[in-house]
Amino acid sequence: MSTPLTLDYASKPPEYFDGARADIVGQLPDNPAAAIIEIGCGNGSTGAIAKAQGKCARYVGIDVDEKAVAEAEKALDAVVFGNVEQLDLGQLGGPFDAAILSEVLEHLVDPWAQLGRLHAVMRPDALIFASSPNIANIGLIRQLLSNRFDYTPAGVMDRTHLRWFTSATYREMFESAGFETVSVGPLTPPAGKWRIIAGLTGGVFTHLASSQIMYCGRKPRR
Repeated sequence: MSTPLTLDYASKPPEYFDGARADIVGQLPDNPAAAIIEIGCGNGSTGAIAKAQGKCARYVGIDVDEKAVAEAEKALDAVVFGNVEQLDLGQLGGPFDAAILSEVLEHLVDPWAQLGRLHAVMRPDALIFASSPNIANIGLIRQLLSNRFDYTPAGVMDRTHLRWFTSATYREMFESAGFETVSVGPLTPPAGKWRIIAGLTGGVFTHLASSQIMYCGRKPRR
């Protein structure tokens, strides 16, 4: 059954659910016995790379788009259609050695609670990778200074985004769920004049040049 959340995505083009994250797969440990969960797996392209590179034995995906799920089922070991906030993660074959949430948390009603639920089904030392838009970038600040906050069909200002973060509040959200931060910062390093500004200021204003935040964390041993 479709939920209000899934209906919001019905008009999205197929490419909205594409986009393999080879950068994240490259950071996964070489563990052919690992179990990985990806929330917002789209058409399964990231998981397909992970499996092809021998990064895991089992790759589980979740997505809210039926067509994307149908494609992902061709590549992944298990795919669940539905809103992750309404699913029992304990029934998905964990514990997991890694979790991937690429451009997902900003779409959730309560991403703080979701991270806590995810933490509970991950092994000690498991890694978590996530990325989301950075509201503290110069483009959005200029919009606000112009008395604008304009949504778009896709991208940083996607109208289906419910939550907004800076790199600092993003890190704090993961740490409040029990994760240790390994790294947090721009998805891509600053270039051009922003690289010069970052160098002269010790990186204090790097966030202004970044539209996306990239986070890597670990579930500590306790």
